[in-house]
Amino acid sequence: MGVSYQTGTLVRTGEERATLVRRTYSLVLVSVLVTVVGASFGLSQPQLMQSVAQHPFIAFFCALAPLLLATRKKADFPMNIGLVLLFNFVMGVMISPALFVYGRTQPGLIGQAAVLTIGAFGILTLYAFVSRRDFSAWGSFLIVGLWVLIGTMFLNFFFQNAMVDLWLASVAVLLFSGLLVFDTWRLRNFYGPDEYVGAAVQIYLDLLNMFMAVLRVLGNRRN
Repeated sequence: MGVSYQTGTLVRTGEERATLVRRTYSLVLVSVLVTVVGASFGLSQPQLMQSVAQHPFIAFFCALAPLLLATRKKADFPMNIGLVLLFNFVMGVMISPALFVYGRTQPGLIGQAAVLTIGAFGILTLYAFVSRRDFSAWGSFLIVGLWVLIGTMFLNFFFQNAMVDLWLASVAVLLFSGLLVFDTWRLRNFYGPDEYVGAAVQIYLDLLNMFMAVLRVLGNRRN
């Protein structure tokens, strides 16, 4: 799951870059916290959680709506921030059924997945910032891989093959790890000082999808 933002004025000075990075990761942190609040709200509402589980595609489009509005209003502060946080909250509600199942059937798994994801996030982010490599060639490969993964997951949604699901989750961990490195590299090299909202959304989506993929890998391996 991803979204494209066009970049505008490039960051030219160290001060502008530091401001961009600080704003981006502050919004990523707030987005994660709002997602946790949304997931907690979903877990406290059994009927809502059941509706999300029964109609995942409707829930997905409900989550996507504020994000699409945010891309159209990306220059309208604070509306853009509000729409992004609404998207984060709905995403938390959307993942609450999966968290409920894993929490009931495999206690401790969610915390383990969160620790592994945070650790991987820190290592990959540091690598993207300190590495002098040019990751521009990764973009096309990762986008094609993402669409292939989405198509295969859509097919497996109907066939429900546990082994295929484990392999897809493993591929998703690698794919979103690569996207995290690529998007962090773009943050360092291509985003303008006022484009932190788009950068934060990209990194947030990489982080959230990586967490869900790690959760699926650990859950399927235990099973």
